[in-house]
Amino acid sequence: MFKVQFIPMVLATLESLFTEGIRFKELVKHIDDLAYKSLNIIVVCVSFAAAVTIVEASFHMKMILHDDSLVPGFAAMLIVRELAVVVMALLLAAKIGAGIAAEVGQMKISEQVDALRLLGINPFNFLVLPRLLACLLAGVTLSLIANSVCLLTAAAVSVYELDQSVTYFMVAFRRFVVMKDLWFSVIKGMTFCAVIPLVSCYYGFRCEPGAAGVGRATTKSVVSSSIAIIVIDFILTYIFSHFY
Repeated sequence: MFKVQFIPMVLATLESLFTEGIRFKELVKHIDDLAYKSLNIIVVCVSFAAAVTIVEASFHMKMILHDDSLVPGFAAMLIVRELAVVVMALLLAAKIGAGIAAEVGQMKISEQVDALRLLGINPFNFLVLPRLLACLLAGVTLSLIANSVCLLTAAAVSVYELDQSVTYFMVAFRRFVVMKDLWFSVIKGMTFCAVIPLVSCYYGFRCEPGAAGVGRATTKSVVSSSIAIIVIDFILTYIFSHFY
């Protein structure tokens, strides 16, 4: 029976990149499944997250400072550094992480993974690597899209809710946000999205027989990926704070 441990699985997957190459057909398929088909839900959710951030920040600043003129700048900084990319990653963990764990788990309990090995096909190169590379590419693209959508929504809410102009929002954005914030955000997005397929495939490979086993593997993958994203976000934020 095919059993894996997390660190050896990661190392074997990375090794297969150099020894066996990339399966481009599988890579393109997973980019479509993981990135393009997740775009709509990400756009909707990050838009509302940005709107809530602006409204809540304005309410509390008016209550405490009696002035919400700094809200656009602080909100833009929060969006680029944390909000957009973390919300995007947690949504992907729930959406595609569950799907990956269920798919790989079903293949494992139906002995398709063992069949791949009998055919001389490396399961890590066939199943894990394309999903990992697809998620890395999705992490870059979706991080930029999530940040753009969040900022546009924040600007719109600032105009219609706070009675501030687009020009004022852009000036505040340029004062509070620097280019390295965007680079750090993309790095976070890639890191978060790399965790999702690795954790999901790991639990898929360890899936127990039966529908209940697939359900447990799916639940564990989503919970573990979400926790990992939050912990890694703290670590990366602490590291990046030394570059300002």
